[in-house]
Amino acid sequence: MPKRKDINSVLIIGSGPIIIGQACEFDYSGSQAARSLREEGIEVTLINSNPATIMTDEVTADNIYLLPLEKKSIIQILKKHKIDAVLPTMGGQTALNLAIECDEVGIWEEYGVEIIGVDINAIQTTEDREKFRMKMMELGVSVCKGKTAKSFLEGKEIAQEIGFPLVIRPSFTLGGTGGGFVESQAEFDKALTRGLHNSPVHEVLVEQSIFGWKEYELELLRDNKGNVIIICSIENFDPMGIHTGDSITVAPAMTLPDTVYQKMRDLAIKMMNGIGQFAGGCNVQFSVNPENDDIIAIEINPRVSRSSALASKATGYPIAKIAAKLAIGYNLDELTNAITGTTSAFFEPALDYVIVKIPRWNFEKFKGSDTKLGLQMKSVGEVMAIGRNFQEALQKACQSLEIKRNGLGADAKEFTDQEEILKRLEHPSWDRIFRIYDAFKLGISARTIQKLTSIDKWFLQQIEDLVLVEKQLAKHSLDTISRELLLEAKQKGYADRQIAHLLKCLESQVHKRRKELNIFRTWKLVDTCAAEFEAQTPYYYSTFDDENESVPSDKKKVVVLGAGPNRIGQGIEFDYCCVHGVLAAKECGYETIMINCNPETVSTDFDISDKLYFEPVFWEHIYDIIQHEKPEGVIVQLGGQTALKLAEKLSRYGIKILGTSYEALDLAEDRGSFSELLKEHEIPYPKFGVIDSADEALEMCAELGFPLLVRPSYVLGGQNMKIVINEKELEEHVVDTLRDNPEGRVLLDHFLDGAYEAEVDAICDGEDVYIIGIMQHIEPAGIHSGDSYAVLPPYNLGDLIIHQIEDYTRKIAKALKTVGLINIQFAVKGDTVYIIEANPRASRTAPFICKAYQEPYVNFATKVMLGKAKVKDFKFKPNTDGYAIKIPVFSFDKFPNVNKELGPEMKSTGEGIYFIKDLRDDFFLDVYSERNLYLSR
Repeated sequence: MPKRKDINSVLIIGSGPIIIGQACEFDYSGSQAARSLREEGIEVTLINSNPATIMTDEVTADNIYLLPLEKKSIIQILKKHKIDAVLPTMGGQTALNLAIECDEVGIWEEYGVEIIGVDINAIQTTEDREKFRMKMMELGVSVCKGKTAKSFLEGKEIAQEIGFPLVIRPSFTLGGTGGGFVESQAEFDKALTRGLHNSPVHEVLVEQSIFGWKEYELELLRDNKGNVIIICSIENFDPMGIHTGDSITVAPAMTLPDTVYQKMRDLAIKMMNGIGQFAGGCNVQFSVNPENDDIIAIEINPRVSRSSALASKATGYPIAKIAAKLAIGYNLDELTNAITGTTSAFFEPALDYVIVKIPRWNFEKFKGSDTKLGLQMKSVGEVMAIGRNFQEALQKACQSLEIKRNGLGADAKEFTDQEEILKRLEHPSWDRIFRIYDAFKLGISARTIQKLTSIDKWFLQQIEDLVLVEKQLAKHSLDTISRELLLEAKQKGYADRQIAHLLKCLESQVHKRRKELNIFRTWKLVDTCAAEFEAQTPYYYSTFDDENESVPSDKKKVVVLGAGPNRIGQGIEFDYCCVHGVLAAKECGYETIMINCNPETVSTDFDISDKLYFEPVFWEHIYDIIQHEKPEGVIVQLGGQTALKLAEKLSRYGIKILGTSYEALDLAEDRGSFSELLKEHEIPYPKFGVIDSADEALEMCAELGFPLLVRPSYVLGGQNMKIVINEKELEEHVVDTLRDNPEGRVLLDHFLDGAYEAEVDAICDGEDVYIIGIMQHIEPAGIHSGDSYAVLPPYNLGDLIIHQIEDYTRKIAKALKTVGLINIQFAVKGDTVYIIEANPRASRTAPFICKAYQEPYVNFATKVMLGKAKVKDFKFKPNTDGYAIKIPVFSFDKFPNVNKELGPEMKSTGEGIYFIKDLRDDFFLDVYSERNLYLSR
């Protein structure tokens, strides 16, 4: 049936601030759904409290409400707008839970709002573990033996009946919160209590453990006629026992026999049809016994998920976009495939490449945390890579992680302690993939590795083969290596940098040599149909092959470097900036080229930029693309530290950086040079010194005076920053910092105890400066700006202080020859304003100010970077009613034993925004009264 005539306005519920278990994949799906509905002439109203996302931007929806995700906010919207339907499947568990709450108290019924895209009964069936079990048994689908417990006593009785080992799965939780494996009675009581407390309905499923079985996911779409298609099969590299969000995953499934796959398809369709007759997307997880291929259903999610974002990027099939159209009445055969532009959406994508996703963790931010992986998700982001084979995709994914590795192996960072390697194979942590490589390199047998990890033999053979290639490479020099061996290494994903390490030469020499041997990177289209139909959408990945499908145009082009995987200190706010940078460059008449490897984000949607290269933000890949495309220049200041740290190399290779020059970016990072600049302009800064040994630190502390802020140079998110108050603490932290970063230097700043902080974002065109916002932190100096509540505009800075801040901002922006955005952080003590640091790039707070003042500052700044506008060309009209408060959001519940105190190293995973009319507001007064509570060193 065609589009329903009775749906003219839709409310989309977002997912709120980013937390572990629910990240920016829902910004991607919500943005895509909103655009899809607006294409149909439907008025889209959106509620979400996350200021850092594209989803909450006026480019996405007609009416945007940056309100807390609560029932009273929904009522406020429904009183103001005539809403015909609500789509709650695009905002993760948060949106679904809110939709259920509103349904239970009759809000939707009262305002005549229909729930579309899902069936509330289906949600209840899938989230309530006992209902799910009973429904599966009714459908004839095998599930683990287990029962639901609503009390401690009931749980103990079930455990006795089933026997150990067991799994505990709380109902209605996110990212596996509160779940886990229990090996014995001794661990059970504690795990059961935690699970009952974590479940919002205080209910857990206690079931048999299938630890070590293989795990698979299928992404499905169903229309109103009951047509179902499978978009993608995803195989977990890691077996059962690790949350799928923490697993390395591969698409399409590599080790699944066709007979088992067909049976799994049939079961998935039966499950989706069995839980309710809604039109939309569904994610189904299965486990397969490697001994006999028995299939057990783990869970089904009747909504878009983290995996559906991955499946969309893996196949090019826009699941959220199509799901939104199905929700308003269309059927699959009435819609076209957006990638080919000619074929029907009613077909299953076929892949002629391999996708590897690797999660990105931030355990170093949570000292003392349990780094073992299990049923409770702990990763903060992920990378995806595309290759012609599994090995190429795996190497490219490792190059994308930004953990100071050049890929898998071949960088002198392997472990050689056999006992340590064996321990890490048996107890999986974030680095197990690297330890498997190390084990093969050390000569540990495939049988032992398989026994300890339960990872499929095929995957292990692929890694063992990479080790054999590495050993072959190491026998040669640049002069003796054959074209065949070098080509084999490149086709298996080895970076020039890895090959240079093995051949004992420079990366640039390998690059030159492979060009001499006619070994060139080529680019292939992601076309959803294994090249059977011509694709219209320029979405590319690289490989080493004869045919190149990316043809450069002769238009003026600009490359925007993305921000890579989300991690603490660099989150979705930089993706927001990249998307606005692309849109602004398009407005200026440029062909836009995006390079990024994050599958969760809007920047890697195939129809945002003119050309998308889904590639690691890694020098070799970027350089080859730039040589191929020959852009006018590269924008580095929108992609956070990821893009910024490539500026030096771009500059060295004569590639134009658009906006602020590399020299200015480097000057701001170099404390000595930056302080000289401040001294020259008579701008105060805390006394500091630069040292590279503990002896120097102990000499300097007498001159600077305690307390001292100790930090490595060039840090992201306050990594390894600490306040020390005596010589013992100073020496310990300097030794630790230099051990972790032997080539770096350490900065010592006199810490301004009792000061309070303010920060500024501004746009500068080299001559004029416009301050877009001054924020005052509620907590005292010493807590990282990303972890602070910040108020816009300031709540109690006097005119004298404001004038100093404005004056210093203008002086610094011009002295650094800033062209584009700049963020400056200040400490205020008494009547003196000190400069803490300046970052001539997009900041974490830029999207927050854009949302609070309802102005597209990143768009303006990009036009300045491109030389298409000056500051005075814009008519600034900020909406300055009341105050906006930036609320840091933490994911400490994933790390129960971790110290929750805050300090100079950032720990928050996301942020919310809250608007108040005046400073008598209860929310502000509560936060202000607790401002000193969590400050630590």
